[in-house]
Amino acid sequence: MKTLKSGQNKTKEKKAMLLISGGIDSPVAGKFLQEAGFSLEAIHFSQVPFTDDTPEKKSLLLARALGLKEMSVVDAGNEFKSIAENARTEYYFILIKIFMLRCAEKIAHERKIEFIATGESLGQVSSQTMSNLNTINSSVEIEVLRPLLFMSKQEIIDKSIKEGYFETSKGPEMCDVLASGKPKTRSHIKETEIEEEKCKMNELVESAVKKVRIENTAKEVVLENTRVNACK
Repeated sequence: MKTLKSGQNKTKEKKAMLLISGGIDSPVAGKFLQEAGFSLEAIHFSQVPFTDDTPEKKSLLLARALGLKEMSVVDAGNEFKSIAENARTEYYFILIKIFMLRCAEKIAHERKIEFIATGESLGQVSSQTMSNLNTINSSVEIEVLRPLLFMSKQEIIDKSIKEGYFETSKGPEMCDVLASGKPKTRSHIKETEIEEEKCKMNELVESAVKKVRIENTAKEVVLENTRVNACK
């Protein structure tokens, strides 16, 4: 697992595809990568119609704040629902991350992008354990960058405030709208693969990548107050 901090491991003209959710962590991860010499493309996974479009709107604003002109959006609500309905509930968060990484990997390869980046950090939510991140990593061949891996939540919030992202990012996210039960904190690759087969993961990925659309970050975005559930 790679970690990068500002001013270290300067990499010229490397490109990463940033998974952006609309929350606090992902734009901060993107900023650290930019400071380390990476250029970025952003990708967001929409759960509409099971959520509203607030996460997509927030992600657009945050992608704009990162200086990006476009954001890819995968309309993946039905695929998320299929995972929730067909796999064991405790594997839901692991499986949706595997799903998103595999989709992003396919799109990144098409665009000749070498890395995927996420805002994950150890222990901040119950599903983000070393065991689970290792399982998730094993599901893709592309290198996954996690610049925030060993940062505390307060350090991430402080950086978000400093960069002017926090007012857009703050508030609960919608990632668990289809989840139920207690998430698994210690996973095994073989067991996870069985759950992937139950929900036909490969078919879900192929279906989702056919529904990618490109949104201009300069478009007008109006945010409304929305109360939603927090991530696990």
